[in-house]
Amino acid sequence: MITVLLSFAVSAAVSALAGAYLVPYLRKVKAGQSIKKDGPVWHMSKEGTPTMGGLMFVIGITVASVGVGMSEAKKGEFGHLFMLAFAILFAAVGFLDDFEKLKKKQNLGLTALQKLLLQVVVSIAFVLLLRYFGFLTPNLYIPFVGVTVPISEPVYLIFSAFIIVATVNAVNITDGVDGLVTGVTIPVALFFTLVAVAWRISSVAVFASALLGGLIVFLFFNFNPAKVFMGDTGALFLGGAISALAFALDMPLILVPVGIVYVVETLSDIIQVFYFKLTHGKRIFKMAPLHHHLEMCGWSEKKLFFVFTAVSLAFAVISFAAVLGRYGI
Repeated sequence: MITVLLSFAVSAAVSALAGAYLVPYLRKVKAGQSIKKDGPVWHMSKEGTPTMGGLMFVIGITVASVGVGMSEAKKGEFGHLFMLAFAILFAAVGFLDDFEKLKKKQNLGLTALQKLLLQVVVSIAFVLLLRYFGFLTPNLYIPFVGVTVPISEPVYLIFSAFIIVATVNAVNITDGVDGLVTGVTIPVALFFTLVAVAWRISSVAVFASALLGGLIVFLFFNFNPAKVFMGDTGALFLGGAISALAFALDMPLILVPVGIVYVVETLSDIIQVFYFKLTHGKRIFKMAPLHHHLEMCGWSEKKLFFVFTAVSLAFAVISFAAVLGRYGI
């Protein structure tokens, strides 16, 4: 438990220090966000707000995972380093996307196909690594009912890649309002921290607590009105980190309830596109994803933050109760 608290504290402290230097630097080099022209018109006032701010918690989590997690590595436990490397690879994809956007001075970076291919390759490599080191089994644990279903290795690999890529992009979709994805992800990080502590999987707990500490600090910079955006650099790192935690604990399906906000946001986007094409121009939502629809209905960004974060917290509690019986807790 001391190691977990130390990882949390180091990540928070380093993230705060990184933010104190990073945000002024991003302003200085004019690394400002370009706002989509087809988004809510009132978001245009955010044009120029520094982006790639997610680097501050990436730095904090990295220092905590490597530094505090050194004791775990000496014992031959490398789970926290695997998860960190996986999340950083996704952050690298996001960084390339952010860099392209800044270079082109528009809200279009890498192509969808380029991002998809990079994400699939990283996902498959990570799953194979976890499988090799014994973190993962080709058995699908089903929360709430406590049943484990064996499936073939090839099917599990394809399933895993799909879940990871879907999760990463769902987290990215949720990042559309000041502080929203940060607030929603804090209960998710808390959930994984508590599960890892309860199951005494210390290497996973080190990474999860570092994620929690970094996000809490970042929220001070990202809460409405945001001083900095995390960018795809931060959002893809978060998606990778959450996916990594679920797979390292060998329960990927828990991503559905614990990440319910990401799921609903993504479904709203899919439904909107499908219905628009089916009806040749009609819409179910005023604007997709869901947080933009609610904005169009009069919700403030702060209301969105508090409601969505509360929903995320409630489902984190439900998800924790759903997996308690797996190790006889």
